Amino acid sequence: MYKIAVMGDPDSIYGFVAAGLDTYPIDEPAAAPGCLKDLAENGYAVIYVTESLCPFIKKEIEFFSESVLPAIIPIPGLYGNSGYGMEQVKKLVVQAVGSDILFED
Repeated sequence: MYKIAVMGDPDSIYGFVAAGLDTYPIDEPAAAPGCLKDLAENGYAVIYVTESLCPFIKKEIEFFSESVLPAIIPIPGLYGNSGYGMEQVKKLVVQAVGSDILFED
């Protein structure tokens, strides 16, 4: 059975414990790349990462995007949405479809 993890600042991720997910609080962004690599190597199929942490693990996210697993999914944190998650979805849609189908007025 696959495992699911949530990485991010402690305030943003503590509620995920109630849903039965494994949480990995990151107090120092410098620790994020190592934590993400450890989770990927230890059988986590889905890793949710708060958007505020994503800029610190950009290389790792790009590396794992070439693999089927783990799926790394940005989520908004307690301190708001940076738009990074939607930007990544848009990028994947363009890659899959060949054009931007998410029109904005």
